[in-house]
Amino acid sequence: MRFIVSLLFLLLSASAISAPKANLWPYWQQYATTNSQTVDHGRWQRLLDKYLVVQPSQTLFRYGRVTDSDKYELDRYLRDLTKLDPHQLNRNEQFAYWVNLYNAQTVKLILDNYPVSSITKLGGFFSFGPWDQQVLTINGKTLSLNDIEHRILRPIWRDPRIHYVVNCASLGCPDLQPEAFTASNSERLLEKSAARFINSRKGVNPQSGNTKISSIYDWYGSDFGSQSQLQKHINQYRQGPPITLDKIRYDYNWSLNDAK
Repeated sequence: MRFIVSLLFLLLSASAISAPKANLWPYWQQYATTNSQTVDHGRWQRLLDKYLVVQPSQTLFRYGRVTDSDKYELDRYLRDLTKLDPHQLNRNEQFAYWVNLYNAQTVKLILDNYPVSSITKLGGFFSFGPWDQQVLTINGKTLSLNDIEHRILRPIWRDPRIHYVVNCASLGCPDLQPEAFTASNSERLLEKSAARFINSRKGVNPQSGNTKISSIYDWYGSDFGSQSQLQKHINQYRQGPPITLDKIRYDYNWSLNDAK
């Protein structure tokens, strides 16, 4: 029995490493070109203000301190978002909508199952995490977190910096930003998120003989291009001497980004 469990764990881990490819869901391509409708992300911002802990090298979340009333506010925020028709939003509003929706839903999944040591423990015995679970319904269509990231955000916007702003509640993940995304601040937060991650040890950590970089650059290598393109991307944001990626190794920490 122990051998079978170990084998299943290895198989699930391997499937996690084989990250989903960007596969456009055409239904979500439509957007408004003249509509000036905006989305209120105030409830999400208030939760971030109250429970996010920004440290020099790591952002954590106080899952264990979230009150029942604030859990209700998070639920209400998510319900309000799912009642909207994203097709009626312009492209910038859409981007902020999907990023905030992804991050807020991830926090909700952790809160619904807290205490938990890692998000990878969610999703059932035969799942490595909850990313394929149908957790949201918008315009009558059910969506998973993977749908939002890999079938909407990545194929529509085609921006590798997306990987720096969708948070998987793990210590190895790019930090959850203390600001809710909006149509007006998205570009600034994309740049800020990229710089913060690349200049953190979990993102890029030059060491004697090799450079340790996040497994994100392995899993989503197609989004960052060739090795030389990835090196140029990293050095664009890196503070300090430029690095070379001649010898690299990948690393990722799936432990929960929990502020005890």
